[in-house]
Amino acid sequence: MHLRHTLGAASAAAALSLSFAAQPAAAACDVAVRVDARFAPPKGSAPYKAVTYAPAGMPVGARAAVVESLPHEGGTRFTLRLSGARPDHTYGVHVHRMPCGAHPEDSGPHYQDRPDPHQPSTDPAYANPRNEVWLDLTTDHRGDGHSATRVAWRFRPGEARSLVFHEQATATDPGHAGTAGARLACVGVPFEPAG
Repeated sequence: MHLRHTLGAASAAAALSLSFAAQPAAAACDVAVRVDARFAPPKGSAPYKAVTYAPAGMPVGARAAVVESLPHEGGTRFTLRLSGARPDHTYGVHVHRMPCGAHPEDSGPHYQDRPDPHQPSTDPAYANPRNEVWLDLTTDHRGDGHSATRVAWRFRPGEARSLVFHEQATATDPGHAGTAGARLACVGVPFEPAG
């Protein structure tokens, strides 16, 4: 079994609480990465562990917990829990290729198992939940929510570095597929490739 363990924390003044811990999610998984992070404004040096670009959409102090696990039978499983976010709101949530930076666009495009040769990708043949990781969720009246998904593939090394929260649910129609409005917040996640 392959395990990776990384720890990091930011000061209370930065209002960022974070811990990385890679641990088995279940006996049937080779690797799991778990990131727990509290959103803060972009201060100091990037890349950030959890940053909100729009506190009205993703409040400072909201918390996200992301788990990636690699089952023995193949593919990749993801779970997301969000707390203290905007109440009764649907977020589009996707894995992006670059780390979280000071600006929303710093996280780059969505990670795609089969990359669309035309970027930005809005073709449903490429921008879909089988070729990308979509973890859209709707919060309750407290601002809490959760989602889960599984894909049949694993990441290429170093090409999936963050989870981005968008302002609305992900579109699926041609010309708009994969879009979900403005990028409200970002969580840095050291997603594991196969091997």
